[in-house]
Amino acid sequence: MRKAVYPGSFDPVTYGHLDLIERGSKIFEHLVVSVSADAAKQHLFTAAERMEMVRELVKPYKNVTVDSFDGLAIEHLHRHKTSIILRGIRTVSDFEYEFQMALTNRTIAPEVETVLVMSDERFSFIHSSLIKEIARLGGPLKGMVPPRVEEALQKKLKSK
Repeated sequence: MRKAVYPGSFDPVTYGHLDLIERGSKIFEHLVVSVSADAAKQHLFTAAERMEMVRELVKPYKNVTVDSFDGLAIEHLHRHKTSIILRGIRTVSDFEYEFQMALTNRTIAPEVETVLVMSDERFSFIHSSLIKEIARLGGPLKGMVPPRVEEALQKKLKSK
């Protein structure tokens, strides 16, 4: 079975992430969306909150599961008995970063392959930090995140 892991922070999950999940679900027999629980990073949502949002949004995809990880993504791949990482690229700078990560991962674990999928142009400008900034300033997020995520953002930001 061809299984891939799609690691990320998903803080919050965007339509860009969901597009990649949908496309990855068609490429691989099983796709694991893995939410980073890295405590060193400043996340708006907890790992549990991010996992809950992702789980709710991937329900239509029967071959997609959600997990979390802390530490190296390579170790997480080994736990899932796969050697394939799925990543999306929106821009040339994303490509440069993902290229460096892929080579680093392959240096550490030569069996690991990274599959890069170009973003749908409708979502090529969307990234989670931009979404959080728009939400903080009270701007509209229609077309960038699902309504459930927009509601969660508004609620989270009101509580801060």
